[in-house]
Amino acid sequence: MEELNELLKIRREKLSKLKEKNLNPYPYSFKRTHLSSEIIVNFETLSQNSRKVVIAGRIVTFRYHGKTSFFHLLDNQGKIQVYIKADEIGEEKFSLLDLFDIGDIVGVTGTVFKTKTGEITVRATDLVMLSKSLRPLPEKWHGLQDKELRYRQRYLDLIATPGVKEIFIKRAKITKALRNFLDERGFVEVETPILQPLYGGAFARPFKTFHNALGTHLYLRIADELYLKRLIVGGIEKVYEFCKDFRNEGMDRNHNPEFSMIELYVAYADYNDIMELTENLIVHAAKEALGSATITYQGNQINLTPPWRRISLYDSIKEKIGKDLSNKSADEIFEIACDLNLNAKLDKNNRGKLIEAIFEEKVQPDLIQPTFIIDYPVEMSPLAKRHRSNPDLTERFEAFIAAGEVGNAFSELNDPIDQRARFEEQMKLRALGDEEAQVLDEDFLKALEHGMPPCGGLGIGIDRLTMILTDSTSIRDVILFPQMKPETDLT
Repeated sequence: MEELNELLKIRREKLSKLKEKNLNPYPYSFKRTHLSSEIIVNFETLSQNSRKVVIAGRIVTFRYHGKTSFFHLLDNQGKIQVYIKADEIGEEKFSLLDLFDIGDIVGVTGTVFKTKTGEITVRATDLVMLSKSLRPLPEKWHGLQDKELRYRQRYLDLIATPGVKEIFIKRAKITKALRNFLDERGFVEVETPILQPLYGGAFARPFKTFHNALGTHLYLRIADELYLKRLIVGGIEKVYEFCKDFRNEGMDRNHNPEFSMIELYVAYADYNDIMELTENLIVHAAKEALGSATITYQGNQINLTPPWRRISLYDSIKEKIGKDLSNKSADEIFEIACDLNLNAKLDKNNRGKLIEAIFEEKVQPDLIQPTFIIDYPVEMSPLAKRHRSNPDLTERFEAFIAAGEVGNAFSELNDPIDQRARFEEQMKLRALGDEEAQVLDEDFLKALEHGMPPCGGLGIGIDRLTMILTDSTSIRDVILFPQMKPETDLT
C-alpha cells in the first residue's frame, strides 16, 4: 500500500508540473485523422507520400534510449508504436516525456515508417497530453488475473485483458442483427413498464420497491410477456421488446439478477412457426456477428444451420433414464428422482419441479447441438396453450445450445377461462410455499376476455446467447457490469 501511495504521489507531482508549464493536462477535444488499424492497413500509401497522421490513445508501454523514446499507443482498434527523437520533436517537447506515464492518454502527430524489425511506427513531430492518469494500470497490463477485480473494474479489464473488448463488440453486433431481422419482417419494437404493480410471465421471485407518491408497492419486472400480450390484444400483430428483466435469485455462471432478454409475439402463429423463426433468427445473428453458422463452444463444434432436432420433454428423459414419466404421479416421480440421487431440496408434491430437476440433471448436459425440447406438461407451463392432441401437455418448447437454454416459447394460451384456472393452480402452489409460482393477474385476464388472436411467443436470453456465440463460460463475462457483492457496507 505504501508503494502504491508513493506512485500516486509521484503522478500528482507530474500533474502539477504540467500545469506549471501552462499545459492543460485535460484539454477539451482533439482531432485525430487515423486509428491504429487504418495506419497499418494503409501503410504503403501513407509512407510513400509522407502523409501526416494524427492519432490518440493510451500509453501502454514506454521505453527510453537516450535521446530517443518508444511507446505503444492503444486506441479503439488496437496498438501502434510511436517513435520520438529529441532533435526531431525538439528538446523542450522531448523533455516533457519525463512527465508522461503508462496509462496516460496522449495525442501524436507524425509520419509513418517501419523500424529495422519491421514494425509499423509513427515518427512523432508533435505530442500533447490529453488526460493525465493519476493511477497506474495493473502491473501486468496485458491481462488481469483476478476475475473479481476484472468484473468490479471493467474499465481496467477492457484496457488490460486481450479479447474482452471484442466480446462486447460482438454482443452489440448480435443485438443489432436480432433487431434488424425482426424489423425487416414487419415487427414493431415497443417499450413496456419495468416497474409493475403485479409481476408475472415467468417462474421467479421479484425485487420489490415502494413508490412514495402513489403510496404503493411495485415490482421490477421478471418478464415482459403479459404486457406484450396486451398489445397483441390491442392489434399490434408482430411485436418485440429488448428488455432488462430482474429476478431475485441466486448468482452462478448462468444467472445474474439483472439480465437482458428479447421477447416477441406473433398473431396467428403457433409454436411450430416460432421454432422456424427461432432457428433463422439465431443463425442470422451468428452469421452477422461471427461470419458463420458453425461455432465452437468449449471445444465443441456446433452447427446452427436449420433444421434443429426436435424431441418431446418426456421422450428426452426416457432416452436417458429408461423410464416414461408421462403417466406417473408426483409420488412416483419423486421416488425415481430419489433413485437418481436427486432428492436434495425436492418438493415431492410439485410434479413439474420434479420433472424439471430430472431433465436438468440427466438430459440438459448432453444437449450440445441445437435442440428444441417440446411439449411440456401443463403444470410446467401455465401460460401455454394445451397441446392440440394431448390435453395433459402444452405446446411449448425450449431451445438448447451447448447444454444451455437460450429460448423459451409457446403457442400462447388465449382462452381466458383456462388461463384463470391455471393461475388458480399456481396460487395453490404459492400457498404451499412455492415462492416462484405465478400470481393471478386480473387485469391481464380482463385483456384476454376482450379476445386475443392465436399467437406464438418467444423469449431469448441475450446474455446466454452471447455466451455461446463468444465462447464465454460465465454470464459475468458478457455483462459489462455484473452484479457484485459490495466490498464495503453501503448502508
